[in-house]
Amino acid sequence: MRAPVFSVIVPFHNGAEFLGEAIASLQGQSLGDWEALLIDDASTDGAVALARAACRADPRLRLLHEPGRTRPRGAGATRNLGLAVARGRHVAFLDADDRWLPAKLARQKVVFDAGADIVFGAYRRIDAHGRALGEVGARPELRWRDALDGNPIGCLTGAYRRARFPQARMPRRAVHEDYAFWLALLRQGVEARGLPEVLAEYRVRPGSRSSCKWRGARAVWQILGEEEIGLPRQLLCFARYAGGALARRMPPALGCGFSAARVADAGSAGGPVRRVPSPTEAAGCDRPSAARLLDTD
Repeated sequence: MRAPVFSVIVPFHNGAEFLGEAIASLQGQSLGDWEALLIDDASTDGAVALARAACRADPRLRLLHEPGRTRPRGAGATRNLGLAVARGRHVAFLDADDRWLPAKLARQKVVFDAGADIVFGAYRRIDAHGRALGEVGARPELRWRDALDGNPIGCLTGAYRRARFPQARMPRRAVHEDYAFWLALLRQGVEARGLPEVLAEYRVRPGSRSSCKWRGARAVWQILGEEEIGLPRQLLCFARYAGGALARRMPPALGCGFSAARVADAGSAGGPVRRVPSPTEAAGCDRPSAARLLDTD
């Protein structure tokens, strides 16, 4: 069977509220040569039924589901089940509460065809109702040393060449497993290419894993320590990460001649942050065979 251009990894845990939007944004891509692996993580809210119905209507969608499982694996381990059976030339990630803009995959394919091994882009932050909160930019070029200042690759925009990283897997972490994942790929000496246009929309929701900032900060500190860069540099990189994270949540004007975008330029590897007025993934897995979980109903 011919391999698709992209394999898209879509993990979900009780994602019925937004999973349909995520799937619709995938089906709305101008490049249609993809497969999507919808991987259930012990959902109890009807998301599995929604995913199964979508798979029956579109053969490009495949469901991985373990009947009777009650304990969630975590985001990283759930993604790894999809990575184990992915067939595409390139691998991309889409969480169940996020969505892509129509040109996302087509724009990334152009850059992959030019020789890139990792491609990512800018994204828009939205609230639970889809209202814009701001945009996070992307550097045009990114190396491992640049990524030490904070996660520069929004996972919903990131994609990589599978032949270059055939055994790539998410690490065993409760949060920021995606940051550790991209660092591990970049550490192999590759350069990631960033696209300046907004390619995706990241949904910000109270109570989500990423909403606990102290927990996230602690995880980033631990990840930087594992990079063995020495304490002085670890402190500097963590300070830059904190500055970028703060800038993404500040109002447009900070006073005293500063702006959120300027703080982000100084403190975030992810590029400048553009604000608009606001209306206001443990990843351990017992590793069942991913192929065995493919739903065939």
